[in-house]
Amino acid sequence: MSKNYIYFFITIFIISCFTPERDCKKFHYGNFSFQTVVLGDTITTNFTRVDDIEIDYFSKIPDTSSVKWISECECIVKKKNPVNFQDSKAIQIKIISTSANSYTFEYNLVGDISNKQRGVVTKISD
Repeated sequence: MSKNYIYFFITIFIISCFTPERDCKKFHYGNFSFQTVVLGDTITTNFTRVDDIEIDYFSKIPDTSSVKWISECECIVKKKNPVNFQDSKAIQIKIISTSANSYTFEYNLVGDISNKQRGVVTKISD
């Protein structure tokens, strides 16, 4: 019975040491795609990011945002020309894990940590 406890604790120790891959720098630049579901419809947004500027193409209409990188894997995105109060709120983005051409992230309105969402962004090209 004691061997089982030892194996259990070794397994827990090994699992707790695992951290997902995070090569965030390669996602500071490039062309990307993000899909989300709104009221049952899947909506795709394409965007281009060049370090501190992001241009979103939602329904083929461009919209520019500033990007302030807090760390290599965390940034604040704020629209440059908001059309309403909701658009004027900044969004905090934290990359949780990366793969060869995509990243998983958490995002929320700045100051509203109780309403975090998750998503996956795919890099289309550099």
